Amino acid sequence: MVSQLLKYIILTKSFSCSLEQKSHIIEVLMSNSRFLFIVVPLLFLAVLVMPTPGACQESANCLACHSAMKGKIKNAGGAMVELNVDADKFGASKHGALSCTDCHMRFADNPHSTPSGDVPQAVLALSSKIASKFKVDPVAGAACSTCHEEVYKMVLGSVHGKNIVDKHQMDGALCLDCHGSPHYITSVKDESSPMSRKHQVETCGKCHGDKKIIEKYKLEENVMESYEESFHGRKLFLGHTKAPTCSSCHSSHDIRSKTDPASPVFGKNKLVTCGKCHKGANEKFVPAITHKRPGPIPHYGEKLLIILTIGVFAFIVIHVLLEAFADIRDAIFRKKEEEE
Repeated sequence: MVSQLLKYIILTKSFSCSLEQKSHIIEVLMSNSRFLFIVVPLLFLAVLVMPTPGACQESANCLACHSAMKGKIKNAGGAMVELNVDADKFGASKHGALSCTDCHMRFADNPHSTPSGDVPQAVLALSSKIASKFKVDPVAGAACSTCHEEVYKMVLGSVHGKNIVDKHQMDGALCLDCHGSPHYITSVKDESSPMSRKHQVETCGKCHGDKKIIEKYKLEENVMESYEESFHGRKLFLGHTKAPTCSSCHSSHDIRSKTDPASPVFGKNKLVTCGKCHKGANEKFVPAITHKRPGPIPHYGEKLLIILTIGVFAFIVIHVLLEAFADIRDAIFRKKEEEE
C-alpha cells in the first residue's frame, strides 16, 4: 500500500525531472526500505503544498506560446495586450504555482476560443467597479480578491481605491502599480520587489513625484524631495535597516488622506505613529516630522555649514601639502649646502 502511494505521488507531482528520472528515483527508494520512513512523510507533505499536474500543465501550455511571443496586440476592446511572459521569472514569482485561468477566468484551455468562462459573481461585480483601471482584463484584476480578500477590501476603502471605484480614474493606484507585473510579483522582503525597502520610496514617487498628478489632485508638493532631504530619508539612503519608509507612517494598503481622522498621520494619531520608533514622542516632538520644506533660515544655514565644513577640510589639506613642500624644499637645500 505504501509503495503504491509512493509511486503515485512521485509520478503525478510536478517535480523538475523527466518520467525516466522519476522511475529511477522510485527504484532507488524501494531498494532501501530505511529511507521510506523519511521520504514517505515528506512526500505526503508534497501532496499538500505542491501544485497539481493539471495546473502546471495548463500554465505550461500557455507559456509554450507566450514565452516565445514578442510585442503587443490590440484586443476586442481596443486595449493593447503585452504577449510575452518570461517563463523563468513567472515560475520564480509568488504566483508561479497558480494556473493561468486562476486569474484569467474568462479564458478556457483553448487559447483561440472567445473568452467566455464562468466567473464567480463576486469577482464579476468587482471587475465592473475597477474596469476603468484594467482595460485589458478587469476580471483578472478583480481575481486578486480571491486570494487577498481582506487586503483588497482595505485597498478599495483607501484614498487610492476610492479614486478608482468612486471617481473612475485610471491613474489611481491599485495592486499592480505598486507590486509590479502580476506575472513577476515577488515578496516585499525581496530586494527586487518594487515595494521592498530599497525601492519603495521610488515606487511611491512615480505618482507622488509626478507634477501632473500633484496638480490634478492638489497634492502636497515636493513630498519626495522633502523625504529624501529628511533624517529618515538620509538614513535609508545610507542603508539603515530601521529607517522608516512611506508605509511606515502612511500604512501599506489602508492609506488615508492626511485630513481623514482614521489616517495614522492625522492630528494626535501621529503620537502613536511616531511612538512606534520614538518612544515617548509628545505633542512638541511630532510637528517636527513633516513633508513641508524648511524655511529660509534652516535652508541657508545648512548650506553655510556645508561650505564651512568643506572649507575647513580644504584648509587642512592645503596646510598639510604646504608643510610637506616646505620639508622637501628644506631637505634639498640642506643637502646642497652640505655638498658645497
